[in-house]
Amino acid sequence: MEPSRAVEESRSTAPDAGREPAGDETWARTGLKARLNWLRAGVLGANDGIISIAGLVVGVAAATTDSTAILVAGLAALVAGAISMALGEFVSVSSARDTERALIEREQAALRADPEGELEELAAMYRAKGLSPPTARQVAVELTGRDAIAAHLDVEHGLDPEDLTNPWHAGLASAVAFVAGAALPLAAMVLSPPEVRIGVTFGAVLVALTVTGSVSAWFGRAHRSRAVLRLLVGGALAMAATYGIGALLGATVV
Repeated sequence: MEPSRAVEESRSTAPDAGREPAGDETWARTGLKARLNWLRAGVLGANDGIISIAGLVVGVAAATTDSTAILVAGLAALVAGAISMALGEFVSVSSARDTERALIEREQAALRADPEGELEELAAMYRAKGLSPPTARQVAVELTGRDAIAAHLDVEHGLDPEDLTNPWHAGLASAVAFVAGAALPLAAMVLSPPEVRIGVTFGAVLVALTVTGSVSAWFGRAHRSRAVLRLLVGGALAMAATYGIGALLGATVV
């Protein structure tokens, strides 16, 4: 049987032959990388906001009971941290996007210079994936005819030219998530009575880290208990360390 006929028959006999993707399927396939990008930035930003601000306000509270001092220190750290997170994500993702664009430009130049050679290269890649030479050639020809750049980027780099990373999304998601995460320990510390504020903040932070750890585990398809335990241990150590430093400096000053 000729390769082209085999391809057509396999399409016609497949269960989903001729069926257009449903709306939710199309949404799921389109812009996936962009959604994962801001989701990743958001989870990391929330974790950083919770742990860093919790450590700071616990340390200050160990040195002084002045609510105004705690609030000012916490707000200053919240603003600085949100800006830092946004800038860091923006720069990092911008560098990744520049690399992606450079790959696209390189493939475009290669296709203009030697289209037949690029076609043979694409067919060779499909042969390496296990397709027979005639089928690999047929697939390469069809995909090149549809969108040569997309075909090469997908096979060679796993890159979709219509779904590049967005530095603005990553920076904004990281900053907003940082503020949301940081607001919890700051509010718990400032709104609680002085005699229990450290304990309340400690408990609130552990609960929040359990939630973000569960979300990050789901996001990365990782083991939930391990992800949560790592965050809880890290957060507890951070608060214990800053509490010890604050208590020591407060006692020294007094």
